[in-house]
Amino acid sequence: MENLAQNIWIFDGDTVRFLGLPFSTRMTVVRLGNGDLWVHSPITLSEPIATQIKSLGYVKYLIAPNHLHHLFLPEWITAFPNAEVYGTSEVIKKRSDLSFNGSLNNHQNWAWESEIKHVLFCGSPLMEECVFYHNSSKTLIVTDLVENFSGQEFNYWQRMVAKGVGILAPNGKMPLDWRLSFMFGKEDARKHFAQIIDWNPQILVMSHGEIIKENADVFLDRAFKWLI
Repeated sequence: MENLAQNIWIFDGDTVRFLGLPFSTRMTVVRLGNGDLWVHSPITLSEPIATQIKSLGYVKYLIAPNHLHHLFLPEWITAFPNAEVYGTSEVIKKRSDLSFNGSLNNHQNWAWESEIKHVLFCGSPLMEECVFYHNSSKTLIVTDLVENFSGQEFNYWQRMVAKGVGILAPNGKMPLDWRLSFMFGKEDARKHFAQIIDWNPQILVMSHGEIIKENADVFLDRAFKWLI
């Protein structure tokens, strides 16, 4: 557990295999003003992590921000049965075995919106992701919108692949296949990116790779030049 800023923590989990690469996993936890915990992209729930979580507050919200980040939801739902569960419509469709309290695609008055803003980044038939911004710490929280692997966990060939698809630090960005899938949806993506930049994020937390702890807006401008 790392205290990234006031009332926001990150937890690094086990790696998972995806497309032949060992993907690191990361969860972000925000403590809201009333003490409730907002948990983004839950990782494997071990006893030490459960103990640390309980020391921070009461788990109120579990967030599945895109259709790839749902694997560990069942164990969190079992451990925290009173938590409200939210995901994108794609996640909800994919995990019909789970009970969700609502879709992040819908417009409504969210209980956390005074402290955490969000935008649904879409424009691709393959990818949509709900992106969040923690106001007080100026932290942008993403899953796969940007990946920025150090490469230390990769062998030589895996590093070459990661560099080729654009997800190797310090030049991480959205993976090449997803970027290409926005060919006919760049206008929508530009609008969503403009909203993100308007928030003026200074810290960027992603599920996969090195965190950007200052001048995140500069990093993002470079990472999204493909939208021009």
